[in-house]
Amino acid sequence: MKTLASVCLALLLALPAAAPAAAPKKGAAPPPSKTVRVLLQTEKGAIELELDEARAPKTVANFLKYLDAGLYEGGVFHRTVKPDNQPNSAVKIEVIQGGINPARQAEDGAPIALERTNVTGLKHVDGAVSMARDTPDTATSDFFICVGDQPELDHGGKRNPDGQGFGAFGRVVKGMDVVRAIQQAPSREQKLTPPVKILKATRQAPPRKG
Repeated sequence: MKTLASVCLALLLALPAAAPAAAPKKGAAPPPSKTVRVLLQTEKGAIELELDEARAPKTVANFLKYLDAGLYEGGVFHRTVKPDNQPNSAVKIEVIQGGINPARQAEDGAPIALERTNVTGLKHVDGAVSMARDTPDTATSDFFICVGDQPELDHGGKRNPDGQGFGAFGRVVKGMDVVRAIQQAPSREQKLTPPVKILKATRQAPPRKG
């Protein structure tokens, strides 16, 4: 008579051997970031943005909410910040700032949480797109574009006394010449006179690969 132990051993031997786990491929690239392309057609030319939905999802969703509602059409770039027009700021920056159609200001939405650069990994380099704010968690629809690298706008930077930085969420991929032309447009202190209109603001198809 077979013992219970011998029966169990026979059953184990009959089982197929487990296949070895596949080793990860060396040098395999990480999955690509999920991005959204946006075209801003201004009075001075076109600016194409690439928004990083993977790393700054809340900020990108907020921007696209205004975009899809048509609020940036008829919007304006209303502010230019240059080295010579910020005499009271110890830490100088260079940006242009834009926002929604002034006639639709009543549709400005609720503030969003600040997605800090030390979490997202997105930095305020030349052409970075970021959200304007006062205190943390107060950004709504106004955004700005960096002209040159602006590390003092990152988390830990000294431009804002709270040191929390601003919420970068994308970059300019085409049209930095237009950004610089807007920065140099006529202004009174930091106010563009007149503002530079955003004629059209639309999502773009992603670029073809290959």
